[in-house]
Amino acid sequence: MGDRVSDKVAIVTGAGSVGPGIGNGKAAAMLFAREGATVMLVDHNLEAAQESERLITDEGGECFTSRADVSSSEDCNRIVTECIERYGRVDILHNNVGIEIPGGILDITESDWDRTIDVNLKSVFLMCRAVVPQMVSQGGGAIVNISSINGIRTLPALSGAYGASKLGMVALTREIAVEFADKGVRANAVLPGMMRTPFVEASLTDAWGGDVEAMMSARDAMIPIGRQGEPWDVAHAALFLASDDAKYITGTTLVVDGALTSGVHIQP
Repeated sequence: MGDRVSDKVAIVTGAGSVGPGIGNGKAAAMLFAREGATVMLVDHNLEAAQESERLITDEGGECFTSRADVSSSEDCNRIVTECIERYGRVDILHNNVGIEIPGGILDITESDWDRTIDVNLKSVFLMCRAVVPQMVSQGGGAIVNISSINGIRTLPALSGAYGASKLGMVALTREIAVEFADKGVRANAVLPGMMRTPFVEASLTDAWGGDVEAMMSARDAMIPIGRQGEPWDVAHAALFLASDDAKYITGTTLVVDGALTSGVHIQP
């Protein structure tokens, strides 16, 4: 157990995982708790959040769960109010909710477009709007948003809505950083590249079927570092940005992609 966010209170949205294993939100919640934070675990799937709670409490961490739809302003306001009533403050907001519905702009339906923007982008706006006044009143706080390299580079087989939502998140993060810098509120975004998570495996299986391990091997070969990212890679980036180690860093994006977006990788 460490102390990089000791005595801080963190809200982590998307703190459960799709299916078995550990996804980005669960890994971040566990890591924050290991480093001394009290963590509010938020997910629309209460059972998934409770599984994260079990893992954290088994390690001696402190946390509690709340079921919420973070695309709802009412739920977002309730989450923040509940956290303040219980602990008196919110030091860290980690926005980690996201969906991806395949389809280009001629294929995706209007309802799927709206749903993607609501979950991936509107939720970040609503959670930030709910928590920033508290952070300002207490003298500061840190917001870490999980975006994607698809927000800065178009990747095949993903939807236009997904990329638009993730780029929008980057812009929103910068706006918050500039607007509230003099109030002690920092905002940064982590941009994961190709990841191996339960969510990714389930999405690829649903979309393409076939041999999951073969698909994972093919994805590994596309990345200069030789493998896909793991949830812990993203979690450690989020922890750094949430901690006082990054106290002079705000309005930036931290790409976590094994050099995928740095150039063309040609296998020997």
